[in-house]
Amino acid sequence: MARIAGVDLPKNKRVELSLTYIYGIGRTTSKQILAQANIDPNTKTDMLTETEVNNIRKIIDGELTVEGELRSEIAMNIKRLMDLGCYRGLRHRKGLPCNGQRTKTNARTRKGPRRSAVKKKSAAKKK
Repeated sequence: MARIAGVDLPKNKRVELSLTYIYGIGRTTSKQILAQANIDPNTKTDMLTETEVNNIRKIIDGELTVEGELRSEIAMNIKRLMDLGCYRGLRHRKGLPCNGQRTKTNARTRKGPRRSAVKKKSAAKKK
């Protein structure tokens, strides 16, 4: 089993897809890495030799920020926006969408589940 950037790559998948299991690497970046390492994207992960795995590892370590380093960088960017008090920082602080999406109807992913309004009993019904 190939272990790159602290992630165990799945054995029976194509290398092109298995590299996308690493946080920060998508399909396009995966293709570019394999082109630099001169590896066929259709080979299965368990068919890679140690030298090929080391070549991939060198390319990823040398040129890309992935996994924990990338996560911390993104978190620091969001924290910086929040400390500045700019519009995007305020939206992050309130847990609302930052990029101009509508919030009257959609945005349930950011806002969370709907909270129903609590209705008070009227004074007429108490008597």
